[in-house]
Amino acid sequence: MLPSLNLQVISIESLIYVWSGSLGQGVHLSFLPVLLSLTSLSALEDYQRMVEIFGKESSGKTTLALHVIKEAQKSGGCCAYIDAENAFDPSFAEAIGVDTEKLLIAQPDSAENSLSIVNTLVGGSIDVVVVDSVAALIPKCELEGEIHTNYGETQSRLMTRALRKIQYTLSRSETLIIFVNQVRTRRSSKEISGLYKEVACGGNALGFYAAIRVRTSRKELRYTDDQATGIGISVQIIKNKLAPAVLKEAGIDITFGKGIAYESEILEMASSHGVIVKEGCGYWINGEFLTDKAAAEKFLLENVTVADDICGTMRSQLFER
Repeated sequence: MLPSLNLQVISIESLIYVWSGSLGQGVHLSFLPVLLSLTSLSALEDYQRMVEIFGKESSGKTTLALHVIKEAQKSGGCCAYIDAENAFDPSFAEAIGVDTEKLLIAQPDSAENSLSIVNTLVGGSIDVVVVDSVAALIPKCELEGEIHTNYGETQSRLMTRALRKIQYTLSRSETLIIFVNQVRTRRSSKEISGLYKEVACGGNALGFYAAIRVRTSRKELRYTDDQATGIGISVQIIKNKLAPAVLKEAGIDITFGKGIAYESEILEMASSHGVIVKEGCGYWINGEFLTDKAAAEKFLLENVTVADDICGTMRSQLFER
């Protein structure tokens, strides 16, 4: 059976739903295809790591980070959110399940202050620190200078110096740091025209210091009764220093204004493993036949106990030996 998680032990399984989601105890079912291996748990028992979540705009980066905070708070953890973009929406966070009254929120005025706050929090008793986002960390020289002035690689050099210090503090603490990052398109070679590549903001240092790098990308819109109600995103593990380097990918549905849609994943995985019987387009759940997927998802949404029982059965099949 999976080792039990405590407030100080956070793995990638826990990252992308720390500890346990609404689906019961253990690893969240959405990321079974992305599990990096149980070595992640044992590797983090002594010290914590940095994780980078990066991707294009509207690809679910902040939503993933807020779900991590929600699950950490459910287990009694203390969390902090560094809002470098000044775009934190308390109503959306509360809709996801985050207790904003117990969440430490900081909106620093410069990159230096932001990274200093991160270093201080890591040295304290904080369980999860989210920095949203690296691209919005603006050095003081840029804030005080003219807008047309070219400052070269100021942010990259600042990140390199700051991450060295933060990593030193982090190795002696029990904290998980999640850096949310954006991507930019850059010409890959001067000799070959027309070739571009995506690069994360803030230079190369974060990519080296991060134990795990997660890339999110938006795939499609989700519709209900001809109304766009959410998006489907793809989550891919780009780097993993805590387990064998298997670049796995998984899909997640996000509902606008609510966060991760759990019901769809329950149906998909439970029906594929025989916990729920699929008959044509309908589903047999708890002795009741539901005619289509929408009705089945609504049933699971309204019957949380049934959903938890299904997830408990799934975990018994997949994780117990």
